[in-house]
Amino acid sequence: MSKAQGGALCPDEIMATLVGLLQQDEPAGLARLDELAGRYPDDARLLFLKGSMMAARKDYDGARKAMRQAVDAAPDFAIARFQLGFLLLTCGEPWAARETWGPLHGLPEGHYLLHFVRGLSHLIHDAFPAAIGELERGIAANSENLPLNRDMRLIIDEIRRKELAGGAGGQGSDVSSAQLLLQQASLRATRH
Repeated sequence: MSKAQGGALCPDEIMATLVGLLQQDEPAGLARLDELAGRYPDDARLLFLKGSMMAARKDYDGARKAMRQAVDAAPDFAIARFQLGFLLLTCGEPWAARETWGPLHGLPEGHYLLHFVRGLSHLIHDAFPAAIGELERGIAANSENLPLNRDMRLIIDEIRRKELAGGAGGQGSDVSSAQLLLQQASLRATRH
């Protein structure tokens, strides 16, 4: 990732220490994250990490803002772009998610994020077999972000559970089948 908007980037060794601290002592890690974000306000990695932590705490508005800042600071930061779109999708904004993911269609064929974007786009249109196929291809191609594989597996499992139950959405529901599936999968999601 290149230096964001002319600002300094937090050194890699500090980032690694921060991630370890967040895993071992979340309150201390969050305090350190806030401190580092103040020192390196344009570091997209810190903004993305902050957004991820906010999403885990169910502060979706704060998470959306931080992730949007990360993508604005580093438009080619693919995982931040994907996760912002995924957050938008799970919050009921499928068209904003697809717009956010647009540049990810330029990833090399076979990239796990490209498969995940395609799968979730099929899910938006309730094309469940195509969604499952793309999500499974993404899982098979992804060896670098295993927690994301678990999230996609939860979505696949929820689709299959609903298919066995005779459909994803109820008659007369204001919630789309895809939105219902994402809400149910997110309730089962593990924190990472």
